[in-house]
Amino acid sequence: MPKFKLFLENFLVYGIGGIISKIIPLVMVPVVTRLMPDSGYYGISDLSNTVVSFASSLAVMGMYDAMYRMFFERDNTEYRKSVCSTALCFTAATSVIVFAVMILCRNWIAELFFRDKKYAYIVYLSAMATLVGATNSIISAPTRMQNKRKIFLVTNTLSPLISYAVTIPMLLAGYYTIALPLAAVISGVTMEMAFGVLNRGWFRRDQFDREILKQLLVIAVPLLPNFLIYWVFNSSDKVMLTNLAGVGAAGIYSVGSKLGHASQLIYTAFAGGWQFFAFSTMKEKNQVESNSRIYEYLGLASYVCTAFLCAVSYPVYRFLFPEEYLPGYVIAPYLFLAPLLQMLYQVGNNQFLVIKKTWPGMFILSGGAIVNILLNLVLIPGLGIEGAAIATLAGYIVTDVVDMIVLTKCGLMKVSLRFWGATAGIIVYFLLWRLLFPGGTGAGLSGSFALCILFAALYRADLALLVKAVRQRKREGR
Repeated sequence: MPKFKLFLENFLVYGIGGIISKIIPLVMVPVVTRLMPDSGYYGISDLSNTVVSFASSLAVMGMYDAMYRMFFERDNTEYRKSVCSTALCFTAATSVIVFAVMILCRNWIAELFFRDKKYAYIVYLSAMATLVGATNSIISAPTRMQNKRKIFLVTNTLSPLISYAVTIPMLLAGYYTIALPLAAVISGVTMEMAFGVLNRGWFRRDQFDREILKQLLVIAVPLLPNFLIYWVFNSSDKVMLTNLAGVGAAGIYSVGSKLGHASQLIYTAFAGGWQFFAFSTMKEKNQVESNSRIYEYLGLASYVCTAFLCAVSYPVYRFLFPEEYLPGYVIAPYLFLAPLLQMLYQVGNNQFLVIKKTWPGMFILSGGAIVNILLNLVLIPGLGIEGAAIATLAGYIVTDVVDMIVLTKCGLMKVSLRFWGATAGIIVYFLLWRLLFPGGTGAGLSGSFALCILFAALYRADLALLVKAVRQRKREGR
């Protein structure tokens, strides 16, 4: 129970902070799309994020996760300060290098991502956002690693508020292409300054340690391909859509991904509390059983939420967005489930990180990314934005299945047959929704409730234990 309480507390507190930072941009999507003349402008703004996410992966080079892992290696403050200082020195150097390369190659990057060199000025802003974001990820890390929840809540609320306080006036003034990218830079600089003041005691140049750097790189370098592969999963479809179907299609897809990525609220809530829980409990005897149970419960929650989104996707789109964006309602469920499958993968793959073997995850993710790219090439010309969404989801399905098979054979995870039964249930529901009633809210909701009944039947023993535990706590409270 103490372990469950630790996970739940971090899930809720860091989850709320993460959700706030995600829900404000999500709520603002309908506002932004109505302030822009057409979907092409939104596509350009979102492609700027795509550039930043790719460049940031190169700049951070897996150092954030390595730093987090090494921080809990010893319960010694000076050692932990050396870990933080070393990670920041390394990341600052790589960030400056990536920034310089982006500036020098701005015309080539603009042509590759935006299909036109005239958008090179967007690359300038993307380079600045990369420099700020990469270093900020390290500077802000001690706040989370020390479990300072209130600070995390406040900063995650302020960041998007600052961003949209800049964005909206710029859109109203007609600066459609630079409003969102420039706002991201200003918000990032503000947050980096704030965390720099809050965490200044954790970073000192004289505490840079070459031996610690070697240990960090042993963990970090194999993680770099993983982050680049994540980029392939999350962003390559937009680049391929831009080149195969145009910036307008990428804009519609981006809006569809934003609504679909409402699941990022669940994912963010999970990720916020997961790392602290996972590494602080990694040496316990029943760690494999605990992780496996969490994997299954998160999987069930993901399936249920996806089923209900399928049911309401069409009316929500109809209400929130201009007619031009309506075709995106079909892809929202695909792109809603994809980040949740990424979440499940990370729960499982964290077992490799615990034993300091990060290379298996790289090969497993690579296989899924290859599936994603190949399906994009095949499906986008015929199915457009839905083809890109199918490719992304299929890539994650392949990744999760292979990952679980490998982990099970290594004795690092134990997933029950009933979970595979639940997985079969969501697959059947998804096919029925897409083929028979994609716009039918009533039929979709009926199917969703039927799926909930199936899951309750499969996990009735776990539900009974939960009810018993709740009643016991009520009695103790009295």
